[in-house]
This record gives sequence, C-alpha cells and structure tokens, in this order.
Amino acid sequence: MNDSTLLSIKNLTINVGDQIILSNVSFDLKKNEVLGLVGESGSGKSFTALSILDLINIKNLKTDGQIIFNGKELNKLSSKEYQKIRGKEISIIFQEPMSSLNPSMKCGDQISEIIINHEKINKKIAKKKSIELIQKVQLKNPELVFEKYPFQLSGGQQQRVMIAIAIACKPKLLIADEPTTSLDSIVRNDIISLIKSLQNEYSMGVLFISHDLKLVSKFADNLIVLKEGIIIEKGVSSQIFNSPKEKYTQHLINSIPPKNNRPNRLITSKNKKNKLISKVDRAIHHSKIYSKNPILKVNKLTVFYENIKILNDISFDLFKGETLGIVGESGSGKSTIAKSILGLIEVNNGEILFKNKNRNQISNSVFRKKVQLIFQDPYSSLNPEISIGSSIIEPMIAHKIFGSKYEMECRAIELLNQVGLSKNDYKKFPNQFSGGQRQRI
Repeated sequence: MNDSTLLSIKNLTINVGDQIILSNVSFDLKKNEVLGLVGESGSGKSFTALSILDLINIKNLKTDGQIIFNGKELNKLSSKEYQKIRGKEISIIFQEPMSSLNPSMKCGDQISEIIINHEKINKKIAKKKSIELIQKVQLKNPELVFEKYPFQLSGGQQQRVMIAIAIACKPKLLIADEPTTSLDSIVRNDIISLIKSLQNEYSMGVLFISHDLKLVSKFADNLIVLKEGIIIEKGVSSQIFNSPKEKYTQHLINSIPPKNNRPNRLITSKNKKNKLISKVDRAIHHSKIYSKNPILKVNKLTVFYENIKILNDISFDLFKGETLGIVGESGSGKSTIAKSILGLIEVNNGEILFKNKNRNQISNSVFRKKVQLIFQDPYSSLNPEISIGSSIIEPMIAHKIFGSKYEMECRAIELLNQVGLSKNDYKKFPNQFSGGQRQRI
C-alpha cells in the first residue's frame, strides 16, 4: 500500500451461513479518487460498503480478508475505536434518506449531533456550523431547514441533509451507496454534481455505488464491475465504458437505452416466439380496453397541505389492462395522487371513482383488497422484525384470501419465484436483501 492509497481491500470474503455474498474481493482507492462500484441487485455492492464501516448485523455472518484504511487495519479495531472513525474519517450516504434520517428529530439537530460527538463543541457553535453545511449543500433558507423534520422535506432535500451529515466532519473517505436511486433525473444530476463539487473541495476519496453504469462512468475515475459477489472487471471508467472486455460488462452497457434513437430489439429466444405481440394484436387489445368504462376515474382532484396547493384540478382515466405513467420532478405531486386514491391523505376537492362508484362510498377494507400500492422506499416499508414470508402472507390474512396457512405459504413461495427470488428466501429477514431485492418483495 503506497502513500497515495486511502483504502485497500484484500481478499474480502463474506458468507451468511452457506450463502457466499462476496468472494475474494480486492481493490484500492486512492486519495481524492472517485471509484465506482457497479452491479445488479444482490451483487454485493452494499455489503462491500457496510463491511468497510462494520455495519453488518446478521446472524451466521463470517468475514475474511483485510480492510486497510489510511494505514490502519479496520478488522482489528474494537467497537470503541470504530466509533471514532465512523462519521469523522469515513462517512456514508445511504440509499434511502427517509429511512436513514431520524423521523422524530429535526434535520438541523441531526447534523449538529455528529459535529458535537466528534468535535466536542457546544450546541451554539454546532448549530452555526450545521446551518453553514445546509447552505453548502444548496438548500434554500438554511435556518428554516434546520428546524424542519425529515417528513417536511422532499426526497431530494432529504438526501441533501444526508450529504450535510456525511461531510460535517470533513471525512477522508465518503461512501455513496446508491444515493440517487429514488430521485428523479433532474434532482439526480444535481446531487451527483454536488457530491463531485464537495469531493474536489475536501479532497475526499469517494466510493460511489450504483447499478447505473452510465451515471457512474460520467462521475468515477475508475470502475469495478461486481456480479454475484465476484469482481468481473475493473479499470479506468472511460476504457471500460467504451471497450469492455468481459461479456457481462458488455451486456450491462448494451442495456443502456441510446439517447437519440430507439434501441435495437433484443433477440427473442425460440421458445418465446409464440408469445410475441404484433402491431395487429396490440391494436385489437387497445380497442378492447378503450371500448369499456375506465376502472379508475380521477376528476378535478385538488389537495392542500398547510395552505399550499399540492394538486390542482388533476383529472385522468385508467382502464382495465392499461398501464398509465405519471412523471414529474420531486415535489410535483406524484405520490400525493397515489395517496389520495388510497385514502391515505385528505382530499380537499374533486372526486375519485372506482368501477363507477365514488371512492368515499367504498370502505377502506374493501377498497384496499382491490387496490394496492408499491411504496417508493422498500427499506422503511418492510417490517425488519418479521421474515419476508410473514410479510407476504400478512395481507392474505388481513383480507382472508386463503383458508389455511399452508395455502398462504405456497402462494407466497409462488410469488417469490415470480419476482426472481426463491423458496429459500421465505424465512429470511429484510436486512439479508439488497435494496433491489427488497423492492421485488
């Protein structure tokens, strides 16, 4: 390890019981370098990040290999010694800010807390520094943001607060674990630019984790491609992106839609050709869909929050068998529409019809058996105290869908298989899965 190396990971291997999570992972990260770590869901990206900070708390965990930071072998540190490094010398920006921030604590106090813990200064000075940090991460009205709770901010604003916490003590290494996954494209680019700007200002080393190869290639100096816990390819970002050596990396790059034209059609396997849909089939399907009344009708929907108009006369129809997309930047009201339909928030004006019946005339228990929501944040949506199998059968119990527990378990396993998981995952807990896998659950 030479003087310019900030982090050196040597033959890192992680097993949970019989399952191999990481296998002989080795790489170096230099001072003031941005190193990208990419791979699909479940490839071991987040496990790599969490192992650096010793934040993995799973039964039957076995870890081998070395993690050397700034000349110190982290594996040999006590819990007390690790606490002095976390947040001060090594910081992390987590994937989901809403589940990472304390919901019962003001944003400013959460920034101040880490400054007080590591710098041993009084609350008044810590507050001043926190407000300066809020301003540095480009949030307007920093004094007001200091006093707000996380739920009062948009996803992009919450992530900026997370960044302020992460850089509060000017760390040498910043780990960004998919920090833009839940954000829209406009906010995503702003967050990336902010991290890059702060990296240059503080001369930090950055380990940037993502499943988005195109995003990382613009931002990272060097790149590591991870698959099923094994490093497939590593090198200079531009070289890997322009001329990848490994087939898996080539497939990752080819999966990125081109900017100015439609992507080429994927080759259809022979056993799937009879399932292809022609233009004629699609036209017939559309004529059947739109010849009937809509299953959901939203008419002039208006919602206020603290005298601020969030939705203003929103109207649309959704037909049975149709997929309708609603797009917009953070804070535009997309989630508010979904919550209004489900009755999770109060509607000030307008009407919602489901199967030609006013939503207000349908009980929540009946309606929620017919209409369900996939939440944005799988980390805070799943109960960490119960197995994923129990989480899946919970709505079956609530809505009395099956008679016996055996039938429910069989259906749950069938559903796991449908989303690319397996029977073996039934008894596991949420913390044993990546963000992408949790979203499948």
